[in-house]
Amino acid sequence: MKGVILHGGSGTRLRPLTYTDVKQLLPIAGKPVSEYALLSLIEIGITEINIIVGEVGEKEVRDYYGDGSKWGVAISYTYQGKPLGIAHAIGLTESFVNNEEFVVVLGDNYFQEGLNGLYNDFKQQDADSLIALTKVSNPSQFGIAEVENGKITRLVEKPKNPKSNLAITGAYFLKPDIFSIIKVLKPSWRNELEITEAFQLMLDRGMKIGYSTIAGWWKDTGTVDEFLDCNRMVLDKIETDIPEKPEWQNVPLSGRVHVGRNVKLMGTTRVLGPCYIGDNTVVEDSFIGPYSSIGTNCHIRKVEIEDSIVMDGSSIEISDGTRISQSLIGSNVSVKPSLSRSRTIRLIVGRDSKIEL
Repeated sequence: MKGVILHGGSGTRLRPLTYTDVKQLLPIAGKPVSEYALLSLIEIGITEINIIVGEVGEKEVRDYYGDGSKWGVAISYTYQGKPLGIAHAIGLTESFVNNEEFVVVLGDNYFQEGLNGLYNDFKQQDADSLIALTKVSNPSQFGIAEVENGKITRLVEKPKNPKSNLAITGAYFLKPDIFSIIKVLKPSWRNELEITEAFQLMLDRGMKIGYSTIAGWWKDTGTVDEFLDCNRMVLDKIETDIPEKPEWQNVPLSGRVHVGRNVKLMGTTRVLGPCYIGDNTVVEDSFIGPYSSIGTNCHIRKVEIEDSIVMDGSSIEISDGTRISQSLIGSNVSVKPSLSRSRTIRLIVGRDSKIEL
């Protein structure tokens, strides 16, 4: 079995960060979101993986993943260009798949329990494809599967009047027959080849689509709130990992905390987990609170941060009692103090920004 990671799309719902960064490379607890997808493929034994890249961030994706040797796998790339739909992207992988079974994972989706259960169900159900489903409270925002007597009867993309709350998540186990289906699809009103229409056509032709209701939680990290929610859930699983005999061993740490190499925790700093602090970061006279992910090479001084993500190379100093909460701060951002009254703020800031507060 081979693996495919979809890494295209413009990430409009995560702007302004995605004006300058690839949405699937935005980090959660020290790893890009799409690396969790890669690791889930490796976990089920897949060693040949193709990454679909688009117009935005192709170089950054290739630079980060390279040939895959860092993870002990072989990674190749397919260029999609404009985001013309999931089915269109899958159709481009026919030569890579080379008549084998394969699994497609969306690079901005996170599966708490990985893909093991889905993989086993695909093997046991002997279906032409298998899709992962989960119950949602807002089905009109998703592709929806209608199920009767244990069988999928219909699939609809973002129905106005949904008859089911079973959403199609971003993992599909497929056989090569899918390519002949994709070739006859017509673009939807969004000018995309919809994967739900491909699956519906398979049903119309009498092909079997299996399904598995996923265990644990699943997140599509397409918006700021969803991204931060995923960060909380990942940090809920984090294990304590701190260097032996650090220079800052008298700094109080509580809860489950990951502290990277060459980190300096100084002065009156306090750390309350679950949280993640990346390599070479300096924290002075600050409070790092629960559900915070701090990147590498950051400098945090005289500030309280909780329930937020600060990406690599950022420098933040606020000395007036302000607490940063529920914020997503991009790479190499500079936040400096200014005259202002104590308050809580929320920041959604792209890379290379400079802010005075």
